[in-house]
Amino acid sequence: MDLGLRDSVCIVTGASRGIGLATAQRLCGEGARVLLSARGEQGLAAAAATCAEAGGEVDHLALDVTAADAGVRLAARCAERFGAPEVLVNNAGTSAVRPLGELTDDEWQAQWELNVMAPLRLMRAATPAMVERRYGRVVNVSSSSGKRPSASNAAYSVAKSAQLALSRVWADALAGSGVLVNAVTPGPIETPLWLGEGGLAEQSAAAAGGSREDALSSAAAKLPLGRFGTPDEVAAVIVFLCSAAAGNVAGASWSVDGGAVPFFV
Repeated sequence: MDLGLRDSVCIVTGASRGIGLATAQRLCGEGARVLLSARGEQGLAAAAATCAEAGGEVDHLALDVTAADAGVRLAARCAERFGAPEVLVNNAGTSAVRPLGELTDDEWQAQWELNVMAPLRLMRAATPAMVERRYGRVVNVSSSSGKRPSASNAAYSVAKSAQLALSRVWADALAGSGVLVNAVTPGPIETPLWLGEGGLAEQSAAAAGGSREDALSSAAAKLPLGRFGTPDEVAAVIVFLCSAAAGNVAGASWSVDGGAVPFFV
């Protein structure tokens, strides 16, 4: 299926691994021109090289998306290298197992900056050119934790819920201009966030006094699908929402969670 993304100008944040990397690879495979962003230069450069093998054109810029000027810098680099962005995927994010009573003000604020202010600034910088062109796509990568409270990290859950509200506000404001803003809400996914050294599996095991394998089995057992999702499964939905084929989708929050959230939203 041709998704009509050839030569589209795209920005993907959190693109050095996991869902962001899988999304960038798929966009490149569609022949898009993609600017990748993440904090670490070394990992980002390796990701860019991998994406270049998939096709399209690739550039990368290492920065912290929570910086006040990150949106402006990314939009400017994109315009300089490929032209004004037509597609924006706000994927950067992270979490940790933190009991509610132990969360500090700084941790609450850090989740807000990463999941609300960073995508807000990126949309503010990238969408004016889309509005002028009367075409654009924005996908914000939220979480199933944004649709129902999570006891493992309330700050993350609350910020992801706010990200969904942010996405809907921008969708309502821009849809009439041909700029479609949507969100996806993954559940547990086979990424370094869960599976990596010191990741959520090990943190959950330490909190419960069990093994890493027990933590992974327990998390998978809570999903109707019975397993974790894969980055590519989430990326497939993101790239569809970035495409011309999703021309009648605006303000949606697509669950890609193996059935984790047990109600219609």
